[in-house]
Amino acid sequence: MVRILFFLNIAGFWAQLFYGEFLIYWFALWPIGPEGGPSFIPWQLISYSFLHGGILHLGVNMLALWMFGRDVERVLGSRRFLLYYLVCVVSAALLQLLVAFASAAPYPTVGASGGVFGLLLAYGLFFPHRRLLLLFPPIPMPAWLFVSLYAALELVLGVTGTQAGVAHFAHLGGMLGGYLVLQLGRRRPR
Repeated sequence: MVRILFFLNIAGFWAQLFYGEFLIYWFALWPIGPEGGPSFIPWQLISYSFLHGGILHLGVNMLALWMFGRDVERVLGSRRFLLYYLVCVVSAALLQLLVAFASAAPYPTVGASGGVFGLLLAYGLFFPHRRLLLLFPPIPMPAWLFVSLYAALELVLGVTGTQAGVAHFAHLGGMLGGYLVLQLGRRRPR
């Protein structure tokens, strides 16, 4: 599934190069709002995650998908992994829509980050003591600490409005949806 998602994201990015405005208009996640311009359509709850805001945005998301997704898929299995990922994408979209509605933000949301942050959370929960080495600063830390610090940073950046144009609450929504799915799965017998 990681390879398929990787391919679909790259295909979506290539399609953007040729049909950019058309794809953004119909498939990016637009806020729910007044008629007369791009607006929310239900399929955007998933389609936005296959579009990206540039090659760096795509590259960072695909690197994280590859780094964390492979081990999470091994734990969950392919079918449950895909379901988990899609729930994270949708929960990220829902929280982003809620925040956009409250702030009347008229811009679209794109990117796989909501799903990737859900994978990051699962990685931290499944492999809490595995060491991760950050690139900047080069500090090794256990996965649980990295995930916790990253979530706290996203919350601070989202609340303060730092890094305009980054959907911090979508990232947190992906983590929240992932956490709820994992907790629900823990209660159900296999």
